[in-house]
Amino acid sequence: MYEVLAEVVRNGFVESRHYGSVAGLAPDGTLAHSRGHAHETVLPRSTTKPFQAVACLAAGAPLAGERLAIAAGSHTGEDFHVKTVEAILADAGLGAGALRCPPSWPEDEPTRASLIRAGAGESRERMNCSGKHAAMLAACAANGWPTDTYLDPEHPLQQGVRTTMGDCAGESPSPVAVDGCGAPLFGLTLVGLARAIRSLALAQDGPSRAVADAMRAHPEYVGGTGHVNTELMRALPGSLAKGGAEGVLVAATAAGHAVAVKVIDGSPRATTAIALRALAALGADTSPAAALATVPVLGGGRPVGEIRTTPEGHQ
Repeated sequence: MYEVLAEVVRNGFVESRHYGSVAGLAPDGTLAHSRGHAHETVLPRSTTKPFQAVACLAAGAPLAGERLAIAAGSHTGEDFHVKTVEAILADAGLGAGALRCPPSWPEDEPTRASLIRAGAGESRERMNCSGKHAAMLAACAANGWPTDTYLDPEHPLQQGVRTTMGDCAGESPSPVAVDGCGAPLFGLTLVGLARAIRSLALAQDGPSRAVADAMRAHPEYVGGTGHVNTELMRALPGSLAKGGAEGVLVAATAAGHAVAVKVIDGSPRATTAIALRALAALGADTSPAAALATVPVLGGGRPVGEIRTTPEGHQ
């Protein structure tokens, strides 16, 4: 049975409830916190981007610093994000036309408003997955692999992604689906997903350590201005956080506490608060991120309640 992980409270009245599951691993890797169906397979959506970045780096993509961080992120489409994506493509001898992610408006509202005022439209570079796609193309260019079919699940790059995800998660990824950006999407259990982000947080060397360090050093490329993933990593130095569509989120501390969250109704609005509660239950000090532990509920533009997390066993 799924558990109630969070409640939306307006003026003291419980207006809505978010059901779901959580898998939490202690620093030694044991499953120490479980809610709902922790062993259930989920489609991890964009929480897989750090592992896709690991696979691209392992395949020879020349990525470092901000370029590696944006490969592991879901950026908000700000100008500095687009410049980085364009630089990755240029060094691979490619242009934005090689991207196979769909055109999109940027998530960042000021940037979107500026583009509308300028008469610009949607573009592939502004799509939040363009950093990942550019990294995939860079890996293809480095190996002489076809770039027009890089999203085919049987492409050498995607086979490498699947292998990397399996190695990090300690299980065989399945089923195979198509993500919103068009890339292959490989299913994992929540426990496997928690193992994967823990492996990244504790990596001592190699591509996994490089990706983790890039995310930590450049969290604004993992998300963007005001993005909750960015703010969480800044609040908890050394931590990693990556959300995905349909209410999925992974987070891990530098010490190796790791959680994977799935909200079954697909809403992401409480996932960070749920993850912080789980990390605290594992013994991690989450107090520096206290501002992210609840979400205000507004009425007439002012707070009249909050989205609050619930204790274990809450039905």
